[in-house]
Amino acid sequence: MAAAGGSLLHWAAEALGASEPALRLILSIFIGYPLALFQRYFLFKKQPSHIHLFNTVTGICIAYFNFGSQLYHSLLCIVLHFLILRLMGRTVTAVLTSFCFQTAYLLGGYYYTATDDYDIKWTMPHCVLTLKLIGLAFDFYDGGKDKDSLSEDQKLNAISGVPTLLEVCGFSYYYGGFLVGPQFSMCRYTKLVNGQLTDVEGQKPNSIRPAMERLSLGLFTLVIYTVFGPYLPDSYFLTEEYANQPFWYRCVYMTIWGKVMLYKYVTCWLVTEGVCILSGLGYNGKDDKGRHLWNACANMKVWLFETTPLFTGTIASFNTNTNDWVARYVFKRLRFLGNKAISQSAALFFLAIWHGLHSGYLICFSLEFLIVTVERQAMELVRDSPLLSRICSMSLLYPFLYVIQQSFHWLFMGYPLVPFCLFTWDKWLKVYMSVYFVGHVIFLLLLFVLPYLRTVLVQKKDKLQKSH
Repeated sequence: MAAAGGSLLHWAAEALGASEPALRLILSIFIGYPLALFQRYFLFKKQPSHIHLFNTVTGICIAYFNFGSQLYHSLLCIVLHFLILRLMGRTVTAVLTSFCFQTAYLLGGYYYTATDDYDIKWTMPHCVLTLKLIGLAFDFYDGGKDKDSLSEDQKLNAISGVPTLLEVCGFSYYYGGFLVGPQFSMCRYTKLVNGQLTDVEGQKPNSIRPAMERLSLGLFTLVIYTVFGPYLPDSYFLTEEYANQPFWYRCVYMTIWGKVMLYKYVTCWLVTEGVCILSGLGYNGKDDKGRHLWNACANMKVWLFETTPLFTGTIASFNTNTNDWVARYVFKRLRFLGNKAISQSAALFFLAIWHGLHSGYLICFSLEFLIVTVERQAMELVRDSPLLSRICSMSLLYPFLYVIQQSFHWLFMGYPLVPFCLFTWDKWLKVYMSVYFVGHVIFLLLLFVLPYLRTVLVQKKDKLQKSH
C-alpha cells in the first residue's frame, strides 16, 4: 500500500510539474483543515491530555508522511529538551544549554543534508521546532523570576507551571504549526487546550469564516505562483541567455522574479494561518472598536506587503512571526550589551544561520541590513529638507513618485533574494557580476553620500536660523 501510495503521489507530482516532497508538503498543510475541524467540534473543552495526545499523534503522522523514519530527529530533540528543563530547572544554564544544543543540532542537520538546491528535508520543519523549543526554555526561565522584573512580553509568555512531556510534545507537534510555522508560545497553546481562545466564552470559537478568508487568500496567491512561477525559474539566472540579455532586461527579470518567488512562502503561511484560526489558536481578543481579532498567528500582513513602497514596509509585512521571535528572544535579550547595533547584527546573524549554512543567506541578510539603513537615511534627508518634503507631499506628483518608488523598491528587494535562492557563492556571484554589482554600488555609495548631504543641509539651516 505504501509503495502504491508513493507511486500515486509521484505520478500526481509529475502531472502537476512539482516534486513529490513538495506535493507531500502541500497536502500536509491542507490536511490541517479537517484536523482543526475535528478538534473544534469534538475536542473543545475536553480533557487536556486528550488534546495533547491528538496533536502529538497527528503531528508525528504528518512528520512520518513527509520524512519517514527521519522523524526521530524531532522526537530526540523534544525529549532531550524536556529533560534539560526538568533536570536543570529555571536557570540560565538550562537556557544556554537548550539554545546551544538546539542550534547546534539544526546546524549539524544543515551540514550533513545540504545540497546546492532547495530540498524539502527533515531540517525544514526542524528549523521551526528549534525556535519553538528555545522560546519554551526562555519562557520557562521567566516563569521563575519576579514579575516586576519582566517586560510585558515576558509576562505574557512566562510559564508558571512545569510542563509535562505530553504537553511539550503536543505543543511541538501541533499540526497547524509543525511544518512551516507559525511560532507561538506554550502559554498560547495552553489557552487553546483549555478552551480560552474563543470569541464566545465557554463555546466553540466562530472561527470558520475568518479561517476561510485566509484560506481563500492563500489559494489566490497559490494560483499566482503556479501560473507565473514556471516562467520565472531561479535557474534562468545562471544561463547564457540571461547573461546575453540587455542590462535593463536582466534588472526587470530580477524585479518580477523576486516578487513572484515570494508568493510560495506567502501561500504556505496564509494556508497554515487559516488552520490555526480554525482550531482557535489564531484568536487574539478584541480591538479598540470591540471587533474580534484572529491575527495571533499571522505571518503575513498582505495589504502592507502588496502596497508598501518601502523596504522596511516589506520586511515588516513578511514572515512577521519569525521576526517577532528573533526580536523577543535574541535582540531584546542582548540589551545587556548596551549597544543596539551589536544586538541587531547578532540577531541578523542568527536569522541567517537559522536559514542554513550557505553563504547566500549571510549575503542576503547583510544586503537587507544595508538597504534598510540607506532607506532610513534617505527618509531622514527628505524630512529635514523643506524642498524635498514639499515635492513628496504634492498630491499631483504622488502617483508618479509612487510608481518610481515601487519599481526601485522591488528591484532592490529582488536583488538580495538572488543569493537567498541560489545559495552558493559561485552561483550568486555570477548573477551579481552579470548586473555589474549594481545594488552594491548604489547602496554603498548612498550609505556615505546621504549622511554627508544631511549634514550639509543641517548646517545651512543652522546658519539661516542664526542670521535671522
